[in-house]
Amino acid sequence: MANAPVQRMSQLMAKTLRDDPADAEVLSHKLLVRAGYVRRTAAGIWTWLPLGKKVLANVERIVREEMDAIGAQEVSLPALLPREPYEATGRWDEYGAELFRLQDRKGGDYLLGPTHEEIFTLLVKDQASSYKDLPVILYQIQTKFRDEARPRAGILRGREFLMKDSYSFDTEDEGLAKSYALHREAYQKIFARLGLDYRICAATAGAMGGSKSEEFLAPAEAGEDTFADCPNCDFAANTEAITYDLKPVDATGVPAAEDIPTPATPTIETLAASLGVPASATLKNLLVKVDGEIVAVGVPGDREVDMDKVEAHFAPATVEMVTEADFAARTDLVRGYVGPQGLDKVKYIADPRVAPGTAWITGANKADTHTKNVVAGRDFEVDEYVDVVVVQEGDPCPKCGTGLKLDRAIEIGHIFQLGRKYADALKLDVLGQNGKPVRVTMGSYGVGVSRAVAALAEQTADDKGLCWPKEVAPADVHVVAAGKALQTELALDVSEKLSAAGVRVLVDDRAGVSPGVKFTDAELIGVPWILVAGRRAAEGVLELKNRRTGEREELPMAEAITRLTSS
Repeated sequence: MANAPVQRMSQLMAKTLRDDPADAEVLSHKLLVRAGYVRRTAAGIWTWLPLGKKVLANVERIVREEMDAIGAQEVSLPALLPREPYEATGRWDEYGAELFRLQDRKGGDYLLGPTHEEIFTLLVKDQASSYKDLPVILYQIQTKFRDEARPRAGILRGREFLMKDSYSFDTEDEGLAKSYALHREAYQKIFARLGLDYRICAATAGAMGGSKSEEFLAPAEAGEDTFADCPNCDFAANTEAITYDLKPVDATGVPAAEDIPTPATPTIETLAASLGVPASATLKNLLVKVDGEIVAVGVPGDREVDMDKVEAHFAPATVEMVTEADFAARTDLVRGYVGPQGLDKVKYIADPRVAPGTAWITGANKADTHTKNVVAGRDFEVDEYVDVVVVQEGDPCPKCGTGLKLDRAIEIGHIFQLGRKYADALKLDVLGQNGKPVRVTMGSYGVGVSRAVAALAEQTADDKGLCWPKEVAPADVHVVAAGKALQTELALDVSEKLSAAGVRVLVDDRAGVSPGVKFTDAELIGVPWILVAGRRAAEGVLELKNRRTGEREELPMAEAITRLTSS
């Protein structure tokens, strides 16, 4: 940017802190606050200070450039939205407590938008009447809202956040596939330009609906998503999206089911210890209530039930655990001794590992008793197979069989082929080539703009502080005046010359601040280059340091300017 104004720290609203905030749990939260990029306003609500706003704006710029490059058109929709469109799609209720709901003075119901599928659908319904008006891709970069129960991790999980959401509208499924591919490629360019390490992972659609869905995940210890990565092939998926084929086995030689006394063994651990068998030989049956109806979930005894998967399967129904009162009302259900054989009026779902022909030790539906040689498909029927176990490190890759590696990651993007869910609910049709109405098919695509800032901080920071890639940094060079008048004069002089050459400059010209504090702040703030007017200022020589590598060299002013303008 030509003639970028010099940012002077003597005038900048950016107070750095020596200590981590008391409530900070993750690295990005600690550093973004300490370096003067953000400040907490309330739980899950953040103020972006000048340096932070510049980083945020740079991320926005990159996202906007790549969206424009695929022909997407930018619009700006309201954040305050009416209830009716979300009620038509069912999401007014499906979102549950995370949706910010409010009423105006007349009692009208509104919400603060978490995503805008409904409103974009209505916009296109108003603007497009013919197949000639499509395909079209629309996007916005806007603040979204989510009433998080426990806002945490700084800007990673807040109640309001900046997001790019775009939507494609096509008349044919082939067109949707093309729009999806365009976004997928654009996202790869966006995250590459941002300098993020990321994985593209198969994902579930969740409350968004639709068919195909992929996440862009940035590996980081602070991540709330767990994804599986195969070290042998290109398979990668969010653990919630991993599915396995049902593989029946031959149970011809398995003896008839037989009850065995097992006093005081109401848990898998006590049962396995009592019988001297591995937990994997037992069948765990978890009872839940789905909209009040009891459902049994069967998994191998050595595995845990992933309640997120169970809830996703039954969504939008409410899933909760059974209670003592439920057992009291159903005397046929014996706590700690439930088995699938003979269950009455209870739907039974099972993980594919409980395949037809597999034999188990499981509850006998009577106290202090289990049954051995219970065979799936012979002694009990599974109403529905659903992948519901918690994925573990070393589980076989669904594609090649190699043991999977698990990592934590931050979701930075998500793309969906929505299909006609929203078009059906809101009756989005255009006239086709034959003059008859055609139902439009849609895609939805999100990038967490503010979240990308936190992800970058998590991935690129070191033990000294933040360490921004050039494209998103708040400045190209951080000029430090070591303290004396001559050094300050040289620092300001080189700063103006660099600015005139199009280099973005942050200069630490603060009076009364020790050189040590200035150097520490320069490392903490994390601009790519640090240029110090120090001990050789009288000779016009400055020290140039690469913030990431730590490499230093002394250069005359003219050479330093040349180096920085060409870097």
